[in-house]
Amino acid sequence: MYREPIGKIKAFFWKHKRLPSYSEILDITQYKSTKTVYDIISQMEGEGLVRRDAKNKIVPTDKLDAIPLLGQVEAGFPTSADSQLAVHLSLDDYLIPKNRESTYVLKVSGDSMAEAGILPGDLVMVERGKTPKVGDIVVARVDNQWTLKYLDTEKGQFCLVPANDNYKTIYPDQELQVEAVVVGMIRKYGNGT
Repeated sequence: MYREPIGKIKAFFWKHKRLPSYSEILDITQYKSTKTVYDIISQMEGEGLVRRDAKNKIVPTDKLDAIPLLGQVEAGFPTSADSQLAVHLSLDDYLIPKNRESTYVLKVSGDSMAEAGILPGDLVMVERGKTPKVGDIVVARVDNQWTLKYLDTEKGQFCLVPANDNYKTIYPDQELQVEAVVVGMIRKYGNGT
């Protein structure tokens, strides 16, 4: 019923990183009645886009920041172009593990992981405290220097393996401490706009 005004409220939220006030909703939707704003907010509550907190304040849910996941696209041979709106995808829910307090993002510099698809400027999402396994891409401290590499073992010793033939496997002289395990990656194409 209120698709267009809800779209305007979402656009405001994405731009300002907060929900608009009632008067701002009246302004951006050009409605005159606060009752209409109340109805819009009620519809948004019903759709799970917003909720009321313990103090009865209206707050956004992860669903408000979600983007449509339309389906899948064939990267091999072309297929028919029928796309239907399947679900809305919250990038937070998709990328961030359940224990958010242990998750953070690092910006990649250097090209030692290029063959793994991790390029300079990419953002890697890492989870601290996750038990690393051989083959995981990890953030590790080796002899007091930090790096992003595959975790591996050779001759019973842990080592860090690059994904670029221009770099050598790193064997620790003294210590190798895995700080976090890579759980996701974000890359913008073009200028990101």
